[in-house]
Amino acid sequence: MRMAIPSPIHGRGARSAAVPQRFGLAAREADGDWLDARAEIDGPGPKLRTTVTEEQARRIISRNSSPDIPFDRSINAYRGCEHGCIYCYARPTHAFHDLSPGLDFETKLFAKPQAAALLRAELGKRGYSPAPIAMGTNTDPYQPIEAHYRLTRQVLEVCLETRHPVTITTKSARVVRDLDLLAELAKLNLTAVSISVTSLDPKLSGLLEPRASSPAKRLDALQQLAAAGVPAHVSVAPVIPAITDEFIERILEEAAGRGVKTASWIMLRLPHEVAPLMREWLEVHYPDRATKVMSIVQAMRGGKDYDSRFFERMKPKGVWADVFRTRFRIACHRLRLNREMPKLDCSQFMGPRSDGQLSLL
Repeated sequence: MRMAIPSPIHGRGARSAAVPQRFGLAAREADGDWLDARAEIDGPGPKLRTTVTEEQARRIISRNSSPDIPFDRSINAYRGCEHGCIYCYARPTHAFHDLSPGLDFETKLFAKPQAAALLRAELGKRGYSPAPIAMGTNTDPYQPIEAHYRLTRQVLEVCLETRHPVTITTKSARVVRDLDLLAELAKLNLTAVSISVTSLDPKLSGLLEPRASSPAKRLDALQQLAAAGVPAHVSVAPVIPAITDEFIERILEEAAGRGVKTASWIMLRLPHEVAPLMREWLEVHYPDRATKVMSIVQAMRGGKDYDSRFFERMKPKGVWADVFRTRFRIACHRLRLNREMPKLDCSQFMGPRSDGQLSLL
């Protein structure tokens, strides 16, 4: 028996299914001479297509009490993400559906068509206390299927009607399609938008994030947001040592030159099945650096691929982490970034009435 590195699949980040061993599901390995002749014997395999299952959710606001996360509630109108970012820390959530955090995560998607109605109902509950709702925490709110479902736009419409603060994190330039709503929310100090930029190399981005917007389009979206008065934030995320860290300063320079005022960075996180998927990706695309990349990652995570403990997961340690942190801090100081961080206003909230009209109380 021999292990084979799966061939790249055009337009997809993962190379394989990555069955979640945490739950004892059986893993399958192909072996034998068939590996060398399967195309001649069976012909080309069927094209991998994206499917969307509509989910009848009972609620739309997810709560968390994590002490190292700056928000306590979020909305994810979709599950899975067609962007296919190989490093996505949310991939393991697909295992809860008995689906693969690998290819299934980016091809077998779920949508919650009642998202806006559910939000209206939850905001109208007696005793509801407003605080910023985060969108884009577990799946991108502007992934390709948003063009059809428009669930993110519907949620923003409810937030504008009820004067509820909302934040957005995305890798898609589609966010500017809702610039009209975002500009109105920004006038009321009710929103801020973060766009993560991983590299400035479109070819590299196409390998890491095959169906996300190109770096140039993301930077253009940041410029449009800033010009419209929307607090625009650039997130250099994730930083992949020996692969994308060379772009840290240049991303910040490009964003600052487009009117962005705030920035942050996140080191590569590899929880559960993400680590073997990332190793597989490295072996396919950067076999000469695969060992070096993982060695640096482990040096910042106490010798492991990942440390899931609160605070530790968000703050890599060691010499390498200090180098990246110092580079980022110096660049931000030079570019006058992070001089003032936006704080959203929760005092304007008006709970909706059950008939869809706003309450005056």
